[in-house]
Order: sequence, then C-alpha cells, then structure tokens
Amino acid sequence: MKLECNKSKIESAIQKTSKLANKHLTLPVLSCVYLNTSDNKLIIKATNLDIGIEIELKVKTIEKGIVAVPANVLLGVLSSIKDDNLIFETKDNNLKISSNKNSVVIKCLPHEDFPSIPKLENSKSIKINSLELISGFKSVWYSASNSNIKPELSSVYIYKKDQHLIFVSTDSFRLAEKKVNTKIQVDFPNILIPYKNVSEIIKLFEDYNGDIDIVFEKNQAAFVVEEMYLVSRLIDGTFPDYKQIIPKDYVTTINILKTDLINSIKTSNIFSDSLNQVKLKVDIKNKSLDIEAKNNDIGEYKESISATVFGDNLELNFNNKYIIDCMQSISSDSLTLSFGGVGKPLAINGSMDKSFLYIVMPMNR
Repeated sequence: MKLECNKSKIESAIQKTSKLANKHLTLPVLSCVYLNTSDNKLIIKATNLDIGIEIELKVKTIEKGIVAVPANVLLGVLSSIKDDNLIFETKDNNLKISSNKNSVVIKCLPHEDFPSIPKLENSKSIKINSLELISGFKSVWYSASNSNIKPELSSVYIYKKDQHLIFVSTDSFRLAEKKVNTKIQVDFPNILIPYKNVSEIIKLFEDYNGDIDIVFEKNQAAFVVEEMYLVSRLIDGTFPDYKQIIPKDYVTTINILKTDLINSIKTSNIFSDSLNQVKLKVDIKNKSLDIEAKNNDIGEYKESISATVFGDNLELNFNNKYIIDCMQSISSDSLTLSFGGVGKPLAINGSMDKSFLYIVMPMNR
C-alpha cells in the first residue's frame, strides 16, 4: 500500500471510525481500523461486531493494499502531526506515515482476521431527515435498560403511526416516548435498535444536516449518507405494550417553570440518600410544589416552588436522577406534571409541546 492524502480529512474519518474499535480478548484485530486503498479511494472500516462503520475518502493511490492499524495509536499519531499532506505506505506489515517533518512506523495486525461488515444493498429502504432521526433518538435512548437480561428493554423501539415516527424506550422504572413529524410516505418497519448502538449513531450523525437513507433487512439496519455507511444489529424481539402503563386519569396536575424544577432537583441531589430519593409534595392551599431530600450523614433540604395546581394534595418519592434525565428532551420553558395518585406513575411533558411524554414510577419509602 502507498497513498497520499489530506491530513484533516483522514483524521476526521479515523476519529469517527475509532469510536467503534475496542479491545477484544479473543479477536485483537477489533481494536484496529481497516484501511483498503485502490483506484484513488481509501475505504476505512471499524466494527465491534454489533455495529460497523465504513467511510470512503478520495486519495491519491500510488500502490493499492490493505492494512489493519491499531486505532488509538493511529489517531494519536495523526493528532500530533502538523503537516497537511501525508504519505501512507506499508513495509513488512508495518504502516509508515511520513510528512515534511515527521516519520512514524506503526506495527499492524493481520488484516485477514478483520471481520466483514454486512452490505445491505438490495433491501427495503427509506429516507429520513437527520435532524428528525437524531431528535427522536436523543429524546428517549437514556431510558433504556443497561442490562442485557431482556434485550427488548435495552433498546430503542421505533414505529410509524400516521404522520409520526415514534421513538420509545423503557427500563420498566421509567419510559420515554417521542413523536417526530415525518414526511415518510412508505411503511416503516417496527424495529428495536440496541441502545448502545443508538448512542454511537447519535455521535456519528448529530453534526450532519441532510437526509439519511435507512436500509432494512430482517435483523439489521444500515444508515447511509454521502461517503459514510453504518450498519447495526437489530433486536429480534417484541417490545412490551407500553400504552398500558400510561395512566388514563390523573388526580393532580401542576404547571411549573422548568428551570425552577431543575435547579431544585439538582440541589436536592446533594442531600439525597443512597437511593437518590427526592420527595415531591403538592400543596393545593399554597399553590406550590415542595421538594425535600434528607441524608442522615449530610443534612436535609427543602424548597417550595410556586406552581399552578389542580386536584388533590399528594406526596410521593422519586429517583431524582430519573426526573433530571428527561429535562434534556423538553424544549418548553414550562412543564406539566400529572400525578396518577399514590403508588402510580408521574407523567411529565412540556406544557406547550405534547410530542414528548415521560413516565416515571414512584419509589417505595
């Protein structure tokens, strides 16, 4: 292999692909990025076997070839080089990178061991705006379970209903649902994407503004833009009928400023116990939401926040982290908190935006 390339372009591509290159005890080559050059183009690949990425760059190919380079070493080298023009060449299964002022040799691994990345080319596909897709993912993925005992709960569920693409995740203690208006006219298959893969999709596409082609096969989905191709495993399972846990009626509803609630919950966290408990007390007479937290080793915290209140007095404990998590998904300045009653879920959404719904279960004292 021998090629000439622009430093900034290849560094950007290695930064993206290296996110998927991790140490693997039985397959060390997974810590590498796979470089394949021919016909004045360079294909860069990386995979963790659950999700794979491929980026194509235009380069000047002098001699075609393939090499598997440790990703963290290559990225470290590229970040330290100041020259714009680089020459990559292989010698004795090592990769030499040279510029006007630098010359580096990196030991490589056998590229024959690098697993293939599936190409989904002749399957069903749709086109979606990247901002819509990333908005849906960002709004819900944090609510998925981080346990693999029930794979369907450690995933983001996506389905189409009318003119909306609906994103849902739950860990059985809380649930997030985001409805995104979409111009997709064709059927969108119900899919479950592992939440760890969703976080990588967000990182790779959140700065991209344009349409993404999504290609589907039975247990895989590929996301394609310009010169980047990413393929993810899908969960083969059935997402629970989550509509059953959304309360049909509420005994108490309050409207409150989002910043007031965030600031109070964050402060309460300093005084919360090992279970991160915070007490929410609705005071009808004083038209307030009282926030309380107590830790026998630190002290206690109380704050009363003005609110518009309807219904009955109520007192429930919640995990303060669960409440804070959903605030990133709400763009409204004010919130609506709807309480189902003692031992029943709390529903949170923006007062002026009903596209997002968050359900959180109370804690037993």
